[in-house]
Amino acid sequence: MTEIDRQRRPGPRIEEVARLAGVSKSTVSRVINDEQYVSAKAREAVHEAISQLRYSPNQAARTLAGSKASAIALIVSEQGSRVLGDPFFAGVLRGVHSELAGRHVQLLLMMSQPEGHDDLVAYLSGGHVDGALLVSLHGDDPLPGRLREIGLPVVSGGRPLGSVSVPFVDSDNFTGGLDAVRHLVSLGRERIATVTGPRDMAAGLDRLSGWRRGLGEAGLPADLVAGADFTPESGARAMTELLDRAPDLDAVFVAADIIAVGALQVLHARGRRIPQDVAVVGFDDSLLAATATPPLTTVRQDVEQLGRTMTWRLMGELAGEEGLPPSVLLPTTLVRRASA
Repeated sequence: MTEIDRQRRPGPRIEEVARLAGVSKSTVSRVINDEQYVSAKAREAVHEAISQLRYSPNQAARTLAGSKASAIALIVSEQGSRVLGDPFFAGVLRGVHSELAGRHVQLLLMMSQPEGHDDLVAYLSGGHVDGALLVSLHGDDPLPGRLREIGLPVVSGGRPLGSVSVPFVDSDNFTGGLDAVRHLVSLGRERIATVTGPRDMAAGLDRLSGWRRGLGEAGLPADLVAGADFTPESGARAMTELLDRAPDLDAVFVAADIIAVGALQVLHARGRRIPQDVAVVGFDDSLLAATATPPLTTVRQDVEQLGRTMTWRLMGELAGEEGLPPSVLLPTTLVRRASA
């Protein structure tokens, strides 16, 4: 092992603690997170192993030592260019910052994708933060599990799709999609398409499910689906695909305002009047919706409240509060403007 490797190695891992204590990894995790259903003998053995191995890069060990970092990390699992260009992330950041006001806790903004997780986990293992907020997880991202493994308290913004269970705060994406379709049906629309968000994220899947449920209620076909990521360019491609497949479509539910920007551009370019020919409903109620041409009817999620609630949940765990909910679902509302 080189000197650089030694410097980057995050220290003893949970497997070593479990082996020395003669217990399972799950038992170590329960002791670290101060959970129940651990015998006094096993708890004592884990604490002794933690002490012998100097396994301190986690909240429990730092608390036993009487020291805290007084900092948390906001980790966004996206490329930096996407984070800086999407109003969603700015709203979450404002909410996190607002909830931390007066707490004397620093905030570290970090961006990481799976290929960079080793460096991220190594850094977070060094005791620089007391907990982490995770945003924009895709698929079975291993990051929540790896952070839990080093004993770092974690709260996810959005329902995680992975196998590791962590507390999360999310908007009611299913009901938001359902309300959007019910509104379009109430306008007499019958060929209602959707442009989805990424289907490796709960937000994309749940909004799609709401759209399908709404069409099922109305007895309408749910065959006009095109996928996009959270960019205007992908929205334009998806809208082009839908119009080529179904020139008679008369409405579209778009899974995010930033995607709808591209969809609106294509509809204008194709000579479709909005809403006379095609009614459009977005999702988020970001600044993009109010400034679109025409102003966009959209499903509002309170992104700042999402950031505040995530932070409240994490800080409550760090303070040892009891009875914290494992998940929180925030309501959505339909905001009517000129596009539908």
